[in-house]
Amino acid sequence: MIDLRSDTVTLPSPAMRAAMNDAELGDDVYGEDPTVNRLETLAAEMVGKEAAMLVPSGTMGNLAALLAHAQRGQRVICGDESHIYYYEAGGASALGGLIYHTLPTAHDGSLPLDAVQKALVTLNDPHRAPPGVFCLENTHNRCGGTVLPVRYMEAAYQAAHAAEVPLHLDGARIFNAAIALDVEVRTLTRYTDSVQFCLSKGLAAPVGSVLAGTTSFISKARRVRKMLGGGMRQAGVIAAAGLVALTEMVDRLAEDHANARMLAEGLADLPGLTLDRGLVQTAIVRFEVTAMDASTFLNKLRSHGVLMISMGGTTIRAVTHYGIGEQDIHTAINAVRAVLKP
Repeated sequence: MIDLRSDTVTLPSPAMRAAMNDAELGDDVYGEDPTVNRLETLAAEMVGKEAAMLVPSGTMGNLAALLAHAQRGQRVICGDESHIYYYEAGGASALGGLIYHTLPTAHDGSLPLDAVQKALVTLNDPHRAPPGVFCLENTHNRCGGTVLPVRYMEAAYQAAHAAEVPLHLDGARIFNAAIALDVEVRTLTRYTDSVQFCLSKGLAAPVGSVLAGTTSFISKARRVRKMLGGGMRQAGVIAAAGLVALTEMVDRLAEDHANARMLAEGLADLPGLTLDRGLVQTAIVRFEVTAMDASTFLNKLRSHGVLMISMGGTTIRAVTHYGIGEQDIHTAINAVRAVLKP
């Protein structure tokens, strides 16, 4: 099978497997796992933050950030298409007593700054919940891997700080954004108070994400991680793969972007599909199926040896990643063509 459902289906590289086998270990809850400590130091340096913390998943990293930034009864200001709101099981409300305040998400993943500024205002009114944290997502999953540019990140950060509200970035694929913009990742993350990024998506590690911010913020987040059940012991086995991900797999993301563009170009003119080439900016290709319903399309595509995923309605997503090569893209295009053939 050519599996294009997500970049979470990657398998660890040979270098990762070797590093995991040879990892120097200790008890991370006691802060004594040297491999975890090296990973956290490197990760913090790469995104320009004082400290970082390894977590099992991006969902836990985001939730730990929200609970460390905001207090019960405060608002989480985020996009109505954001991963934090759409795919993370309402954790901020269920576990933290926080209130989601969603704003309309533009097709490029941005939120209208005038609406952001209004939402960030703290009113001297006992009836109104005050803002606790403002969240952005870069790249944006449900918008098809679109990138928020540096200029937008700066403007959003300034708006948040003018209102004295911290900005948390769900940067699950922030390295994809940096590669697409041809900037260092810290150029984007400097306009955040905290950032979560995944090791287990395009960077191809088998498990793990990182939350980074100030030393005092990470200290708070560690307590939240423990409360959520994320305190791990000999976690250097995981961190070893994460070190390889950060040192060997970042620049490789450009290959995924090139393959995504190739896939988009091959699909764009096929009858029975609609695809906006301009929104294919990183490793995610989203398109609409008009020739048949989405489940029929996906089932037929599976019979041709290609896996994609529904994003609801007529929307289909394909994600390029480590382990998918140029020939796989040609095969996938031909499979879609065969499925759509009258």
